[in-house]
Amino acid sequence: MDPKRQITSGKFINPFRANCQSSAASSNSCEFGSNKYFALCGFGGILSCGLTHTALVPLDLVKCRIQVDPAKYKGIVNGFKLTLAENGTRGLALGWAPTLIGYSMQGLCKFGFYEVFKSVYSNMLGEEKTFLWRTSLYLAASASAEFFADIALCPMEAVKVRIQTQPGWCTTLREGVPRIMKEEGISGFYKGLVPLWCRQIPYTMMKFACFERTVEALYKYIVPKPRSECNKTEQLMVTFVAGYIAGVFCAVVSHPADTIVSKLNQAKGSTAAQVAKQLGMRGLWMGLGPRILMIGTLTALQWFIYDSVKVYFRLPRPPPPEMPASLKSKLGKTD
Repeated sequence: MDPKRQITSGKFINPFRANCQSSAASSNSCEFGSNKYFALCGFGGILSCGLTHTALVPLDLVKCRIQVDPAKYKGIVNGFKLTLAENGTRGLALGWAPTLIGYSMQGLCKFGFYEVFKSVYSNMLGEEKTFLWRTSLYLAASASAEFFADIALCPMEAVKVRIQTQPGWCTTLREGVPRIMKEEGISGFYKGLVPLWCRQIPYTMMKFACFERTVEALYKYIVPKPRSECNKTEQLMVTFVAGYIAGVFCAVVSHPADTIVSKLNQAKGSTAAQVAKQLGMRGLWMGLGPRILMIGTLTALQWFIYDSVKVYFRLPRPPPPEMPASLKSKLGKTD
């Protein structure tokens, strides 16, 4: 029987579920693709995104200020010195509350919906095409998830950027939300949504696809033993390394849109096209160094925390994909 057409309880067997069943499935706390599985993945996303973005608020603040006022903030070291001189140590924490709330909501949707869409798209493709087109599957699932994640993030991102880049505007979330609502209405919270999609969707596509394929490559070419023989600590270290590599690529592909988002929320009444034209090619890449440092660290920690949550709650963790037996037979492969 064609593996793509095998049916259990009226549903096609998901290739990722099959991979989990081939590993130590008896120790799992729930079934792959169950509501509990998706809910706990979403919880892992809340922790991985909310905690890491909040921890890196000082670096994010300096990065945003370099982007919107490069004449004043000439680099990361100079940016930290000026911020400390003007606002003191507490000034480095400006925007922590909208960051925590916004990126926790984003993480819930990003990681939770990624798992949902990855499972849905895999069911649609079947076992063989899931393996052959796995990079495209990762890209499609992550883009779909990020579309909704940015809608959840955008209001808090608008407040955060204004707090961090407009001196004298507001310094707290409880002051910033009513002010935007009063001055700009609900649209003020979403004026940066399209640039946010332009920044975050390519970022997330790179984050997930690059991570998945890097993990696969590390176990195939670098790690001296199969994943099944690695203990949990060794597996988490592979996760961290793959996350950092993915983060560097994420920072590069999403940086111009990130600069536009920062400048757009600072420049009231401007459009994304106007901001891009004003900044020029060189201006769009201002702050790339701090962003690579920030996003590389951020992405590595996010994947580490997310995978740690899966380990702690004993969630199914499929190994890197292998060519299905049916496809091997078609291609005449014996190993």
